Amino acid sequence: MFNRAPDPGVDKATADEMPAMGFLDHLEELRRRIIYAIIAVAGGFFVCWGYAERIYEIMQRPIMDALRHNGLSEKLVYLNPTEPFNLYLKVGMMAGLFVASPIVLYQVWAFISPGLYRHEKRYVVPFMVSTVSLFLAGGYFGYKLVYPQALEFLIGYGKQFTPMITIGEYTDLFLTIIIGMGVIFEMPILVFFLALMGIVSAGWMWRNLRYSILVIFIIAAVLTPTTDILNMCIFAAPMVALYVLSIAIAWMVHPKQRKKRAEKKSE
Repeated sequence: MFNRAPDPGVDKATADEMPAMGFLDHLEELRRRIIYAIIAVAGGFFVCWGYAERIYEIMQRPIMDALRHNGLSEKLVYLNPTEPFNLYLKVGMMAGLFVASPIVLYQVWAFISPGLYRHEKRYVVPFMVSTVSLFLAGGYFGYKLVYPQALEFLIGYGKQFTPMITIGEYTDLFLTIIIGMGVIFEMPILVFFLALMGIVSAGWMWRNLRYSILVIFIIAAVLTPTTDILNMCIFAAPMVALYVLSIAIAWMVHPKQRKKRAEKKSE
């Protein structure tokens, strides 16, 4: 990757191991990694296309449960003859992207790894495992807790009316909540790289804790499909916990702390 300042605690011999790449080389490498990622996603799409109906049955369970609990008809509707076909295309694409995500993430790592020192490249396995695991955890949390609670509130609040929920509207809401929670759970990964490069520090994050919590609750209020405080708190609670975890991660990987550990080992 691009040249960067020597890492504290790393000797000159280790720093010299970093390869130098020109701007055009970076563009060529980026193009190659994007092509590999697109091929992986396309392969995942064709694999998941045949299971799109089964996947959607799992996706619609929360709304079916909410409708049943409120004594309403367990049916979604569509307004356009092409909508079911387009829906299954979208489901197959999203599922294919998820299936191919380890390969896509590896391409991201392969692109940035030339800019890392040799001892930093050992983070590839933790990076892959933690990124996929955190996204899964966020999606599962949204699917099992946040989304059902939100639907129960919304359907129950308007049960005196006859709902006509389209498959397109429901799918968009589902993907917004599930993918949104998955992305939110990636906060420790983002902080890891920012702290590794010295952009943020644990001290700075701790000093701005109150403001960060305020921002977290604002984000939760925007993303939560309901207006009640309970669901907003359910949405915000894991974000606050992840922020605290990210402070510990920032402290561990920040260049100052790595320099101190390196000095202790050399004594």
